[in-house]
Amino acid sequence: MALNTEEIIEQIKGATILELNDLVKAIEEEFGVTAAAPVAAAGAAGADDAAAKDSYTVELTEVGQEKVKVIKEVRTITGLGLKDAKGLVDNAPSSIKEDVAEDEANKLKEQLEAVGATVTLK
Repeated sequence: MALNTEEIIEQIKGATILELNDLVKAIEEEFGVTAAAPVAAAGAAGADDAAAKDSYTVELTEVGQEKVKVIKEVRTITGLGLKDAKGLVDNAPSSIKEDVAEDEANKLKEQLEAVGATVTLK
């Protein structure tokens, strides 16, 4: 069976972030692989402590009183469509952005808190 690469790429281009995330998870489960980037052997010894401090997950803990403003801010941050951003906000607590630097994580936290949301950095 030959794969139509161009057709697959066009489908991926049209997919939402959530759909792509589901696709990656399905491929990982089906083939027993992981999409995580490999860690260099030389840095692996102390990588656990360093990785925990260098990369953060911005988690929307509570929406607050201004749900519409929070949805708009989540759309701005993630680039998601209205439906997907609303889904993240409705399902709080939910991860808004993963593996971000400390400065960016703090900036995103400030943006979301400015519209009334409660945010946790993990």
